[in-house]
Amino acid sequence: MRIDVLSLFPDMFTGVFNESIIGKAQERGLLNIDVTDFRPYSDDTKHHTVDDYPYGGGEGMLLKPQPIYAAMAALNQAHPGKKRVILLDPAGVPFTQKVAQDLSKAEHLVFICGHYEGYDERIRNLVTDEISLGDYVLTGGELGAMVMIDTTVRLLPGVLGNDQSASHDSFADGLLEHPQYTRPADFDGMAVPEVLTNGNHQLIARWEEKESLRRTYLRRPDLLKTIKLTHEQQDLLWEVKDEEANQATD
Repeated sequence: MRIDVLSLFPDMFTGVFNESIIGKAQERGLLNIDVTDFRPYSDDTKHHTVDDYPYGGGEGMLLKPQPIYAAMAALNQAHPGKKRVILLDPAGVPFTQKVAQDLSKAEHLVFICGHYEGYDERIRNLVTDEISLGDYVLTGGELGAMVMIDTTVRLLPGVLGNDQSASHDSFADGLLEHPQYTRPADFDGMAVPEVLTNGNHQLIARWEEKESLRRTYLRRPDLLKTIKLTHEQQDLLWEVKDEEANQATD
């Protein structure tokens, strides 16, 4: 995969993109990332202005279309081909694991990071996707782009040490991930559930499924309204509800 980011603050990405999973993916040739400062593409050769006051009045400054159009033209010339161009914007669709899974199938992603009050509306003509990190406002799109890129990159084949790891993450199947444990088996009187130590993989798989449902039911019951459970999952969920109800009355 190739990822390009258009930002007024490219230095913000240095640590994030050169460390940990993303850094290792680039070292192994699984990923190419470039961050471009679009300020030099301004046709204002003296001051390199990239923003201006909005027509009709209003607070704040808007990013002008010209610098971003020029930066995209240069990018298309250097790397022709189909691209998913993502605009980081509060009006976009909410970013979810499902959106990340969709983005991970693309060969070339471009993230446009806004700043100031917003964008000139004509910039939207360049994009294929408008995505929001959540229902809050950041100073710019840089932090949102970092989160989206990190979430997407770890889904690429070969990026994680075990390709199955991502498939068991929270939200991968709509549910929260089940509790996990490591050594020692008993820490300060807190023991690992016995089922996880007996080597019966069928019972372990059932326990993990049930505890994933339990955690989702207790912490994010809203998620259960958005996914279609199998018959086995429905039976396990009923068990969870009975156990939790009995515990509440004890």
